[in-house]
Order: sequence, then structure tokens, then C-alpha cells
Amino acid sequence: MTRWLLLLAAVASEVTASLSLKAALDRPAFYVVVAVGYLASFALLAVVLRLGMPLGVAYGIWGALGVAATAAFSALLFDEPLTAVMALGMAIVVAGVLLVELGSQAAGHERPAPVAAGTE
Repeated sequence: MTRWLLLLAAVASEVTASLSLKAALDRPAFYVVVAVGYLASFALLAVVLRLGMPLGVAYGIWGALGVAATAAFSALLFDEPLTAVMALGMAIVVAGVLLVELGSQAAGHERPAPVAAGTE
């Protein structure tokens, strides 16, 4: 459960950084949020991988949710277009990533989290 929460935090950090990149075009102070957001996102993604989530699953979920959330929030915050066709495309991408996750679980490819020294 921890790795899923960390993965969601990585997605939230990446989306925040991407949205801040757009905001920084008018207000350069947002570049600090961009840098911190992307660094946090990659650091959290690395922790998720260290905890045993397969790269294809973690990156797929991170990317798909990041794209969908960024598009949705840019429509709200920056009045950018979000058509029904775009929404359908994002739903298909998210569905594809979920299928990759289900396939990974069925294959049993998740490796167990590493055991800390001295706790065996």
C-alpha cells in the first residue's frame, strides 16, 4: 500500500511541476516549484521502484495519470481545450496501463521489498 501512495505522490508532484511550468511563463517565481516538483517526482518514483514495483507498471501509471491530470487541470486553470475525443483518448491510455498492471500481477513479477539489515 505504501508504494501506491508514494506513486500517487510522485504523480501529484509531476503534475504540479508541469502546471507550474505553464504558470512560470508569466510569473518566473514558479520555476522554483517546477524544479522542486520534478525532483520530488523522480525521487518518489525511484523509491517506488526500490520497494519492488515493476518499472513498466510504475512508469505507465505515473505517465498515464500524469497526462490525464495535467490535461484536466490545464483545462480548469488555463482554459485550455479538453474535448470529448481527448477525454476518450486519456481514458483509453489509463485503461491500457491498468491492463499492464493486471497482467503484471497475474504474472507474479513483483519482487518483494528489500529487508533492512538486522531485521531478519
